[in-house]
This record gives sequence, C-alpha cells and structure tokens, in this order.
Amino acid sequence: MPKSWTEKYNNGKEAVVKTLEKKFSNMITSDQMLIATPKTIDHYIRQIPKGKKVNLKTMRKDVALDFNADNMCPLTTGFFLHIVIEKGHEENEAGTSIDKITPFWRVIDEKSPILKKLSFDAKSYLNLQ
Repeated sequence: MPKSWTEKYNNGKEAVVKTLEKKFSNMITSDQMLIATPKTIDHYIRQIPKGKKVNLKTMRKDVALDFNADNMCPLTTGFFLHIVIEKGHEENEAGTSIDKITPFWRVIDEKSPILKKLSFDAKSYLNLQ
C-alpha cells in the first residue's frame, strides 16, 4: 500500500547543507546548497502573512539563509512542496478547517508547473488569502 502524503511528510529526515562540487541549476561550484524537508517548507509557508504571496525563488533563498546556505535545492524543493500541498488537501478533505492547513496558495499561482502534478484541481485554493 502506498504511503499517505502525511506519512511522506513525516519522513523523519533532517535538513542537510551540502557543498556543490559542480554547477547545478542557478548555483555555482562551492555554493552551499540546502536540501530541506517537507517540514522545513511547511514551516516557512506558515510564516507568510495572510494576503501576501512569495515566489519559489524567494522562498528557496529565505529558507537557505536560515541554514547558512546559499540556496535551496530546486529539485527537492519541488518534491517537498508537492508533499506539503497534497498533505494540506488531504487534511482539508478529511475535515480540517482551511485555516488550519498549510496555506500553500501563498507560494503558487495559476501558472505554477506543480499544478499539473497534483492529484486534485488546486485552482479553488488559489484565490484564498
């Protein structure tokens, strides 16, 4: 049986900072790259004030700075953000109030590529504050 999104969220791993040995994405050799966790991303999103939006590039930089890194891995950021979004939807579907789930709509919009990967149509969430 596949793991639930909540089980994937609670993977027990810790965030790690690695020194890049070669150029990767928009980072250069010797940059300190953070490999976060779903919980790290969740925590950041929950700190975004109601009515405000933050793009993924800003989120990656902000979270990395909290760990004394230059940037956060864009690949794992996408994986972990997917987990956070699916977990929030899973909780909402199970009856958790919308104001208690992670407000993922503050970091994605209707042009976000991640929308195509979700198991549900997230457009109804995108207009929330």
